[in-house]
Amino acid sequence: MNESSSFPQILAPAGNKASFLAALAAGADAIYCGLKQLSARMEAKNFTLEELAGLTDLAHSKGTRVYVTLNTLIKPDELDPAGRLMDDLNRHVHPDALIIQDLALIDLARQAGFSGEIHLSTLANVSFGEGLSLIRHIHGVNRVVLPRELSVDEIKQIAGICPETIGLEVFVHGALCYGVSGRCYWSSFFGGKSGLRGRCVQPCRRLYTQERTQNRFFSCQDLSLDILVKVLRSIPTIRAWKIEGRKKSPHYVYYTVRAYQLLRDHVQDAPLRKEALDLLSRALGRTGTHYGFLSQRPLNPIQIERQTGSGLCVGHVSGESGRSHVALQQALFPGDVLRVGYEDEPWHISLRISSPVSEGTRFHLTSGGKVAPQNGSPVFLTDRREPELIARMLELEAQIPPVKADLPLSRFQAILPRNRLPKTKAVDQRVYRIAREMGKPREEVGIWLSQESFQTASVTPGITSSIWQRIWWWLTPALWPVDVADFKSLIEQLLQKGSRQFVLNAPWQIVFFQNPRKLSLWAGPFCNLSNPLSINEIKSYGFSGAFVSPELGHTDYLSLPGQSPLPLGVVISANWPLSISRILSDRLKPNTPFQSPKGEIAWASLSDSNYWVYPNWMLNLTDYRKELEQAGFQRFVHLTEPVPPSIRMKDRPGNWNWRTSLP
Repeated sequence: MNESSSFPQILAPAGNKASFLAALAAGADAIYCGLKQLSARMEAKNFTLEELAGLTDLAHSKGTRVYVTLNTLIKPDELDPAGRLMDDLNRHVHPDALIIQDLALIDLARQAGFSGEIHLSTLANVSFGEGLSLIRHIHGVNRVVLPRELSVDEIKQIAGICPETIGLEVFVHGALCYGVSGRCYWSSFFGGKSGLRGRCVQPCRRLYTQERTQNRFFSCQDLSLDILVKVLRSIPTIRAWKIEGRKKSPHYVYYTVRAYQLLRDHVQDAPLRKEALDLLSRALGRTGTHYGFLSQRPLNPIQIERQTGSGLCVGHVSGESGRSHVALQQALFPGDVLRVGYEDEPWHISLRISSPVSEGTRFHLTSGGKVAPQNGSPVFLTDRREPELIARMLELEAQIPPVKADLPLSRFQAILPRNRLPKTKAVDQRVYRIAREMGKPREEVGIWLSQESFQTASVTPGITSSIWQRIWWWLTPALWPVDVADFKSLIEQLLQKGSRQFVLNAPWQIVFFQNPRKLSLWAGPFCNLSNPLSINEIKSYGFSGAFVSPELGHTDYLSLPGQSPLPLGVVISANWPLSISRILSDRLKPNTPFQSPKGEIAWASLSDSNYWVYPNWMLNLTDYRKELEQAGFQRFVHLTEPVPPSIRMKDRPGNWNWRTSLP
């Protein structure tokens, strides 16, 4: 199936060669995969350049497209390596598209002469349709991957205003993150493993405790649109149905691809539709959910009474210590892999099956030298290799064209923007949810834009036209189509009152301002800007300045102002969120402390249609203010949040990645 087909592509994940071959065996229209560098799934095995070159040639011979993911945040010292990687891909692999989140890669693709398409990853957070009017003018960008949180009505709304030159891609199956893509810092803030760098350790999957109740309050079921995908077939701008799972097994890839092919091509055929659902039930994924796809019947994907460990639950541990067993609800075959317990439980064990085991059999478990399995613990089937699938994969592997070893590598060097910024005096900006006073005389005041904050400012005594001009209005990091009309109305009212200073927390929000260069519009810290080329890209959209990503290390921070084409700001102290989400478990009380397995305290609160999860300690770089100011930063932001009375803030350094750098 090609890009111009009336039906969407089935886009398969591949984290290694076996899964790539399984996707081909299933007849996937396109495959997305990553290299061992600059991928948003660094925990997957991924590919070497030589390996991917041969597999891409094989895929192209079968009429299957290949998309390479370079969807990671790029540090200043990685621009040359990223450009060389693009050059190498263009010369040796010839992928059909690159999937990116960092806007620097748009310019690097031009510089490297990349001849394929550019797709904006879901991490780029294009969450409302109006932003597509800007994206259509960005050279090389052909497709946008929509967030998983959207309902079908919101998808239709976006598709209805989508320019003809832009295609949309929609997730139909696979793991759900608790946080909005590109808006989750949980793994990074807790342990320095950034999700925006493909190293997330999934803290949302762990057990948390609130008021003596312990549960997986943030662990989601898998998305599975199954038969509901039929409503997507009639939307022509949707070019691909995407299956998540670059860390999943070949079995999963094969079964999900085959299932969604049947649901796309034969959804009206009852026997084939039943076969597709059966394939999905045996794909070794978590329990499925339609999530918020149906606006009239949204489902919370956090169902704590259901298993959310990876793999298919085939039973539970029972029996006395040392004589544990599981009554199997699924037959096992040689080569199958079982995991006893959840991945985050230190005692969990994995077992490879050596001989067939019938369904209903009492299968005895061994601890393998670890702690004995705990009674009641779930047992998951995580991998399966059917002889028929293995035979087909081996047949395809034999067809991989030979590729020259040690391919000649690129010597590409990135061309950086010129920096001729004048030195100006640094200022502090204190940002509030609701502001009833205009702060200290020497500080700027920022306010998060909402109906409540606007109304409060409107009735505050003494707010003159000059004060409206002084306020910096901060826009939400996650804007949904259902909220766009009210959001635009608030901006129009602010402009009428004389407001001229705004901080936008997604680059695409600049479309709400007709004359951006007559205003002071800064890209906010949630834009995740981390290098001079990404800053130069947003400069071309009309931005006046930028707050850099707070995930950076000190070397990155100190090098950026000297390279940046725009004035820069930095978040120097903040109640910085671990995650921003559209959902909250109905078992978790908002504004009430909960505790991680390691004793970290956090709480969740509702703001601007999203739930913000905060730790009970601050991001704090105030000790390094002098260094940052000397480096050239012009604005120092302090984000203040109302702390619930039940939360006791903890005094700890809060340096994030300052000392350790961003791995």
